[in-house]
Amino acid sequence: MRIKVGLDIGGSTTKIVGMNEGKIIAREIVRAADPVTSAFGAVGKLINDHSITVNDIEQINITGVGSGFPQGPLFGIKTVKVEEFKATGLGGLYLSGLDHAIVVSMGTGTAYLEANNGIVRHIIGSGVGGGTLVGLGLALTGTSDAVKLSELATAGDVLKCDLTIGDITKNAITGLPMNVTASNFGKAADDLAREDKMAGVFNLVYQAIGTVAVMASRQVNIKDVVFTGQLTGLKECQKYLLPFEDLYGVNMIIPEDAVFATALGSCLAEGQEEE
Repeated sequence: MRIKVGLDIGGSTTKIVGMNEGKIIAREIVRAADPVTSAFGAVGKLINDHSITVNDIEQINITGVGSGFPQGPLFGIKTVKVEEFKATGLGGLYLSGLDHAIVVSMGTGTAYLEANNGIVRHIIGSGVGGGTLVGLGLALTGTSDAVKLSELATAGDVLKCDLTIGDITKNAITGLPMNVTASNFGKAADDLAREDKMAGVFNLVYQAIGTVAVMASRQVNIKDVVFTGQLTGLKECQKYLLPFEDLYGVNMIIPEDAVFATALGSCLAEGQEEE
């Protein structure tokens, strides 16, 4: 068995994907104190948990903000670097089954890419992303745990926080339903519960990401938009992104395993690596 491994190395978290003959055979997330420890830990976990030996791995491709820290081969295995946007674009296409799409990478901030078979082009980026969600959550509730923040948002009522078109006018606006957001946090009051605040934060972040995604799709004239990254793992993702489909006539695709898209794409980047 000849396995190729892809790593998406962050500051303290590494996502790893193992592939054999073009099929995913393993995927893991490992957290540690630093990029080097998490990278080695991810490969070690893959080997231990999936009955793989070092000799089974023919190559390790690494990408991500922490990919510059490991020096030399991991575990003595040929290790090469892959440009992160290219990895994300390739991973998004593989998971969606598409050949051409806008691929949105929702990390600490958000990157918008055009992926067309093996060619990936960066369109634009935004500072609104997971860091925004966690930062605002910490300021408003005192916790930075994304899962806990998600639970608070689920218990909240976004309509107690945001103004809709129906709140500000009784006259129909062509193409815009009355329940569409007119102003994020436009209805917030001093006595707003923290659950309602977090519902507003999640709506704000996902709507900001979705709006730029629609603009990117129109620029390239592609209706298929594939979302990847850590924020796809929260249940609010579909709740706040999917309404854009009917509103703007786009296809908002959140594939299974979207969290692993960049690690997967680095695995697929054979012949495009940077030594």
